[in-house]
Amino acid sequence: MNRIVPLILAVALFMEQMDSTVISTSLPAIAHDLGVGPITLKLALTAYMVSLAIFIPLSGWMADRFGAKRIFRAAIVVFVIGSIFCAVADSIFAFVVSRFLQGMGGAMMTPVARLVLVRSTPRSQLVNAMALLTIPALVGPLAGPPLGGFITTYFSWHWIFLINVPVGIVGFILSGIYLPEVRSDQPPPIDVTGFILSAIAAAGTMFGLSVMSLPALPPVVGAMSVVIGVVAGFLYVRHARSHPAPLLDLKLFHDSAFRAAAIGGTLFRISIGATPFLLPLMLQVGFGLTPFQSGLITFSGAIGAITTKFIAKRVLTVTGFRTTLIVAGICGTIFTFINGLFTPATPALVMIGVLLLAGFVRSFFFTSVNALSFADIPDRDASKATSMSAVLQQMSLAMGVAIAGGILEIESTFSGSALELQDFQLAFMVISAITLTSIIPFIRMSKSAGASVSGHRMPRKEGIGAESMGSGK
Repeated sequence: MNRIVPLILAVALFMEQMDSTVISTSLPAIAHDLGVGPITLKLALTAYMVSLAIFIPLSGWMADRFGAKRIFRAAIVVFVIGSIFCAVADSIFAFVVSRFLQGMGGAMMTPVARLVLVRSTPRSQLVNAMALLTIPALVGPLAGPPLGGFITTYFSWHWIFLINVPVGIVGFILSGIYLPEVRSDQPPPIDVTGFILSAIAAAGTMFGLSVMSLPALPPVVGAMSVVIGVVAGFLYVRHARSHPAPLLDLKLFHDSAFRAAAIGGTLFRISIGATPFLLPLMLQVGFGLTPFQSGLITFSGAIGAITTKFIAKRVLTVTGFRTTLIVAGICGTIFTFINGLFTPATPALVMIGVLLLAGFVRSFFFTSVNALSFADIPDRDASKATSMSAVLQQMSLAMGVAIAGGILEIESTFSGSALELQDFQLAFMVISAITLTSIIPFIRMSKSAGASVSGHRMPRKEGIGAESMGSGK
């Protein structure tokens, strides 16, 4: 396998993932300089997610229309320009607009990177390539808090955004040299109605969920936004069924492997959205640790995530997607539940060990589920699959934060006091229960699903029956 391609794509995605999480630890300092409260500045986080929700569905069509390599390099440029604007912003309005611009670049980088990888990698090598590409999605959120705390404490919050400039320049140059020219058939005209409806559905839902979990605005605003988003979503489904080339093609769900990966992956990612939100708060509010101390503990999960790439392909060859994802889903549930058992008396080494194993399991799950998503998808539909997968990923992460934040708010309201340790423990219990449901789609999946990618071979008698059931086409 040519490792240079997934590594270049992974570096760009690491820049985007790191930036989206590192800002959270620096909000008080940024808010102070801009003359607003930290809660008001949470609008900057919302603006980024809304931008992702709007433009991700467009990424697949643009990659087919103008070329995936060209769009990926343009996305790096847009992201870097947005980073520079964030660093020099002198008002809350300028900062929110700059974060929205960053989100436009990020919306193109992630799905287009996957598209380049899928179309330039043989299916038999896709698991190894996906393992390299999955690392930044897990390392970024875990490494972001300690890095953000360090830069803000010892330098200035402006450098959080300025460090993207040299990384982006290197990524732009290397992608121009090494990324292949990924060609595709000329796509049909853009589905304008579908774009408008999907943008309203995704942006309304994500904005509403963000406001309700991070109450920068009255809760009724978030509720109304969610209602508008859901209505637009129903209208989009009706539109997509009759449109010859919808922006987000719902026919992808006819493929059993893609359907299982989409549903199971969405349910599992709720915990990935919730944990980086809950754990640092619990360590700081419940344990009394500093942001930098809590960040150093959570960083251990990144080490576990990195080790996955060395064995993912071998394990999938032996056990197949179905068994691997069921076991990883159960283990992920257990480790999320254990987070809720931490107390101030728990030794730091024990917490680090648990988080290290949790990072390993989660990375294993995502490497497997990302590869499964494209296992039986023909190359002509790869761009549609990347867009759909990316939209579902962002929605599930936002749901994780919303559910976790909602649990904490309900607990605080009923108790009539500030957040306490038991509030975080209950939140982890609820999130772990949701995580367990992620294995249901995989239990129903054929044991031979995705065998062309995993290399898993069934016994002949069982394999014949499984093949007749597994493709879903």
